[in-house]
Amino acid sequence: MDALQAIVIAILQGATELFPVSSLGHAVVLPAILRWPLDQRSSSFLPFLVMLHVGTAVALLGFFWRDWLALFLGVFGLSGEHQNRESRRVFLQIVIATIPAVVVGFLLERYVRSLFASAIIASIFLAVNGVILLFGERLRSRAGDRPLSSLTFGDAFAIGIWQCGALIPGISRSGITIVGALLRGINHEGAAHFSFLIATPIIIGATVLEVPKLLHEDIPPGTLELSLVAAVISGIVALLSTWFLMRYFRHNDKWALNPFAYYCIVAGLGALAYLELRA
Repeated sequence: MDALQAIVIAILQGATELFPVSSLGHAVVLPAILRWPLDQRSSSFLPFLVMLHVGTAVALLGFFWRDWLALFLGVFGLSGEHQNRESRRVFLQIVIATIPAVVVGFLLERYVRSLFASAIIASIFLAVNGVILLFGERLRSRAGDRPLSSLTFGDAFAIGIWQCGALIPGISRSGITIVGALLRGINHEGAAHFSFLIATPIIIGATVLEVPKLLHEDIPPGTLELSLVAAVISGIVALLSTWFLMRYFRHNDKWALNPFAYYCIVAGLGALAYLELRA
């Protein structure tokens, strides 16, 4: 992997990890379209992947630092009684929403990703992701319009179940969790906020699981330096993406997912047609 490819992938990761368009789907489809000979299971790509996740996680922690600080203080009883109780409730909701993806991912991630990881199939599911976004947007009016503060433990678990779908390349983690929240009656801003909060432990967990593998790999010279640069780029893009999306969902509550849905359908079907014609 050369420097240009690393920069492109870093930008792609920083944006698509948070935009509801599937970072994994793009990571599978784009190299195939551009004919980049990237082996995402190679020893040279592993540190790069880990550092991209670190960059994204740091960006999310930085953007939502007030939320995480309040949760930390509240969980350990360092705030007022009301704030302690509220922080513990939100913390438990994040844990509950994270558990399904952790369990299913631990049991099935390698099988699911190996089964669906071809560029052709990822293109199909990218289009499916667009349909899911449209589906969520159409049905959310029937579910109500509640603020995030009204989220229940049952809502959190349901959103966590939805998040399991993101194991399939092409299905967006942020997109499917936002849809899950919309269908529970949470408004777009609250759905995006909760989606980004539960993304942080998932991304950190995925990073931690990959780190031990680095100790057993013979990493080519220059890989770590390139990975560090990519992590910084990915983090900056992720931070800007989060800032944009939170403002976007706040001001476009009636149809916020539609542009992303249409993009996914067009990009998925377009990539599928191109790959089939080229085969």
